Amino acid sequence: MIRRYALPLDYALETARGTIDERQGFLFARDGGVGEATPLPGWTEPLDACERALEAADDAENWNDVLAACEDAPAARHAVSLAKLDSESRDATVSLARHLTADPAASVPVNATVGDGSPEQTADEARAAAENGFGTVKVKVGARSLEADIERLRAVRDATDATLRADANGAWTRGQAREAFAAFADVGVEYVEQPLPADDLAGHADLRGGEVGVALDESLTEHALSDVLDAADYVVVKPMALGGVDRALNAARDARRAGVEPVVTTTIDAVVARTAAVHLAAAIPDIPACGLATADRLAEDLAADPAPVEDGRIRVPESPGHGVSVDLTEVTPDA
Repeated sequence: MIRRYALPLDYALETARGTIDERQGFLFARDGGVGEATPLPGWTEPLDACERALEAADDAENWNDVLAACEDAPAARHAVSLAKLDSESRDATVSLARHLTADPAASVPVNATVGDGSPEQTADEARAAAENGFGTVKVKVGARSLEADIERLRAVRDATDATLRADANGAWTRGQAREAFAAFADVGVEYVEQPLPADDLAGHADLRGGEVGVALDESLTEHALSDVLDAADYVVVKPMALGGVDRALNAARDARRAGVEPVVTTTIDAVVARTAAVHLAAAIPDIPACGLATADRLAEDLAADPAPVEDGRIRVPESPGHGVSVDLTEVTPDA
């Protein structure tokens, strides 16, 4: 069964492919399990390609053929593989996290994200996040001059002792990145996410291993994981973009074996995929703060959230499966 949906965002999302004001996608249900496909331009296949893959999967006779139908469509494969995992864990009467690993964490830490404001605004937002229990704050950088961003990070450090991260979205040159890393080391920034353009693995490799770590995100859309791991201290694992929770878990384990720390994030997904990402993070021992506090980006959602943020952490649902109860009759039938 396929059901299509469109969920308005609380505020517009700026991406490399343009502005997005809603998230469109599909629910896929089979054998009592439910999965979500929410494509994002630049990260996954387009919406129409996702729909075609899901339709082929819906017609398949067994799970092997279902998965094969979505092999080249990561968002569609995310949906069908999650439906399979949800079905299996429900049948075993265990949570998805416990289906993925024998000893999952009971809760996972998450970071707050602070936008591109003035030093005063940025510091105020970071201080508010820390007061709400967030132990890690990620600050968006790269849209302003490097000097302005350095001033903003210093203001945040003066305002809170939370762990700091920065996300440059590939905005800097190699020279700017070196200057930023030197300045950010003085204020204790844990890592900078995607400091250079996604295709510049050599530049990232030159930056890694210092006081400020290199976290690669967008680079995974252009390079194989093995190549990215050679250029990073951290790797940002997005289950929707990688084609499923199962593949994301394998990627996280590969990263750990390579000495690279995985961080799980969403692509501003709806509640089914977002909760599945929480289960994934719980299956990775001692994972650092993850980018899973994204529910507030949606003005509406598909169902009640079983895993809200509390004091900077998300408790993992313990009910069988992923724990999201979706009334498929309330989601628009796919045409």
